[in-house]
Amino acid sequence: MILKPSGIPQFRTAGHDRRGGAAFGLVSRSLAVVALVAFTAPWAAAQDAGNGFLFEQPVGSLTISGGYAHANASGGLFSEVTNDLTLARSDFSGAAFGADFAMRVAPRFDVVLSASYAGTSTPSNYRELVDQNNQEIMQSTEFKRVPLMLSVRAYLQPRGREVGKFAWVPARFAPYVGVGGGAMWYKFRQNGDFVNYQTNNVFTGDLSSSQWTPAAQALGGVDFTLTPHVALNGEVKYIWANAKLNNNFIGFDNIDLSGLSTTLGLTFRF
Repeated sequence: MILKPSGIPQFRTAGHDRRGGAAFGLVSRSLAVVALVAFTAPWAAAQDAGNGFLFEQPVGSLTISGGYAHANASGGLFSEVTNDLTLARSDFSGAAFGADFAMRVAPRFDVVLSASYAGTSTPSNYRELVDQNNQEIMQSTEFKRVPLMLSVRAYLQPRGREVGKFAWVPARFAPYVGVGGGAMWYKFRQNGDFVNYQTNNVFTGDLSSSQWTPAAQALGGVDFTLTPHVALNGEVKYIWANAKLNNNFIGFDNIDLSGLSTTLGLTFRF
């Protein structure tokens, strides 16, 4: 990476290392909230659950979910920052939140518009270097991904059954698969103190790259009916995406934005 220094202190080698913290606590709290709402939803919707049926098949649904987004974090940029700084590839994975708006286009098919967010911010320092005052050279690294996707979702079995002419009973389990495409916005930012290896100087910088890029995804999941209008949703999704880096990161290939996410949420049928 070619960086423009703005500071003058020199550095020398040292053997100190420190690992940035992970975002597992936030994920645990998010899933706990979803689980609490899932178990209380039948009471909140008791007026619908009494008969166990709807007067007609739902035309759509809204799903609110939370979970964990794993980032592949492969390629030259991630290799350099994990080699030089006290960062691990796992530091770029963390909590994810999203929403899906689905419209039924056939008995077993939905068109789904989805948006989600996954982001981490991790403090770090150089593994082998300190400044002239024997102080750590510290910085923070942010990595954010926001995909906006349009998908087709196919259910592997009927989502419910008609009872007579005027009632529809949702199935207890409704597994599905899907594919889609769209765009992802990303941001990779490093803020703090850095070493310019050409001059051996330490400088303060704010280095950032962000833009939109095409993305594709494959997914699978299942709806577990709690009430006629409410279901517990579990989903696994893999997104493929990469993007160019701006001039703050000269000499690197495209940044890898791909990864696997697992979520748990509530689906509200309408």
